[in-house]
Amino acid sequence: MSTDIDQAVASDAPAVAEMAGELLHEIMAATGTTSFRFSQSDTEARLRSWLVDGTYTVLLARQGPTAVGFLALIENRALYAEGAFGSIPELYVKLAFRSHGVGGALLAKAKEVAFGRGWRRLEVTTPPLPQFDRTLAFYQRQGFEISGGRKMKFEEP
Repeated sequence: MSTDIDQAVASDAPAVAEMAGELLHEIMAATGTTSFRFSQSDTEARLRSWLVDGTYTVLLARQGPTAVGFLALIENRALYAEGAFGSIPELYVKLAFRSHGVGGALLAKAKEVAFGRGWRRLEVTTPPLPQFDRTLAFYQRQGFEISGGRKMKFEEP
């Protein structure tokens, strides 16, 4: 079955939020940590709001009526990037649909959207852990290169 990629709308929020929860649980299981808090209803509400106000773009992969993966895009600005550029905060493909070209199709569409917006750069972060070597290799096959650094965070206590 072919995969269709389109831009998510507010009514897609439940399906995307569910996959976001699957992604976070998969990361926590792989790392043995509880790095994320997840609430389906809060995530749906937040996503719906961002989709409506246009601050968050979600590309949704479907096979027939079934959502099988998603990729989120946001705009950033930095001097080192010479202006606006895109970041991919989340990319997830349901386990049963992996290694069937869905992730590659999502990234191809993301590149098209990014360059259409005038962004000259797309960035994505993968954890520098052995559990994510396949993820890193996937991005490298899609033309991404390691640019250094590690993702860090500081949360309000």
